[in-house]
Amino acid sequence: MKNPNMAQTFRALATEGKKGFYEGRVAQEIVKVIQDLGGYMTLEDLKYHAETGTQETEAISLKFNGQDITEKQQAGTDGEEPNQGVEIWEHPPNGQGIVALMALGILQELEKTGKIPSFKEEQHNSAEYLHAIIESLRIAFADASWWVTDPDVENVPTRDLLSRAYLAERAKLFDPTKASGILDHGSPAHNHCDTVYFAVTDKFGNGISFINSNYAGFGSGIIPRGCGFTLQNRGANFSLAADHPNVLAPRKRPYHTIIPAMITNVSDGSLHSVYGVMGGFMQPQGHVQVLLNMLAFNYHPQAALDAPRVCIAAGNAELGKALDRTVYVEEGVSERAVEGLRKLGHRVKVLTGWERGMFGRGQIIRVHYDEGRLVYSAGSDLRGDGMAIPVV
Repeated sequence: MKNPNMAQTFRALATEGKKGFYEGRVAQEIVKVIQDLGGYMTLEDLKYHAETGTQETEAISLKFNGQDITEKQQAGTDGEEPNQGVEIWEHPPNGQGIVALMALGILQELEKTGKIPSFKEEQHNSAEYLHAIIESLRIAFADASWWVTDPDVENVPTRDLLSRAYLAERAKLFDPTKASGILDHGSPAHNHCDTVYFAVTDKFGNGISFINSNYAGFGSGIIPRGCGFTLQNRGANFSLAADHPNVLAPRKRPYHTIIPAMITNVSDGSLHSVYGVMGGFMQPQGHVQVLLNMLAFNYHPQAALDAPRVCIAAGNAELGKALDRTVYVEEGVSERAVEGLRKLGHRVKVLTGWERGMFGRGQIIRVHYDEGRLVYSAGSDLRGDGMAIPVV
């Protein structure tokens, strides 16, 4: 396959740097195709974006020691003594990493108040376990769908949303005997995406978690003439409600779905894992499930990725659609668990074959020490086309 138009774009970047993309021929073609289709982007917008540059951000995190993971951690293998659990690091708003952190925080509070147990190995993907996961994610998504937006334009109370007091209050919405009703602000929908994730570690115990996406399968599907690439459509996650914090506005970033993640050991800050799960709004759901597979159930990286997953989705009320309360369950979850979820009031649909693309695709590199020697293990999701590659 040849793409001479993209080659021409790369040559412009090589000779002119950023100006080769944000100014000149490429920029003119981007603006022209957008305006020809009724859009409003201008050459000044692209120039401003290039001059503003990439904004450095501080990762947000949550310390997690639920599900008896401190007893499962091994001193000298997973950080130093005493074992204190792990810290999960996510990208801050306008990203949705806060959803995974809030859901894990809510699960931790539910365990402390006795609403859910410390799940045993035989309870993995049971109705009781999946109900707790589903409901915690629903609560977290309900908050995120309102609060997650551009923090440079709107007030996003990240610290308050992750405070133990707030998470404990939100955990009160959980009912172990039945599925929740419609929560305030609704829940985001699963969206398909065009996403690439990779994790990299080195011999010194450092790691990089990286994710990139043009969203929704070939982005917008719009191709600037002679440029060889499609335009992304990340603006799809703005709200059109005038009173919404995430309302569409000039030079404002929308709710963003892509979220790389890391896990460190609380005891000494050493790296535990580098991981990510692609798949639009499935991403924080995958983060929670894959993480608990490793930490609560002692699954190795490949098994943690292979295990069947669930995905919650909802219609967009602003577009006049009924809220979708369906819980999508991947084949491999037991019939007993599926029926158990239905008895709790969940509307369940089991997905098989190619439909399983809804559950995302993940990668993990796990770090531990064996007699003082740094050892890596890795997994690559069989739902996708990635691979784990050791480099000497």
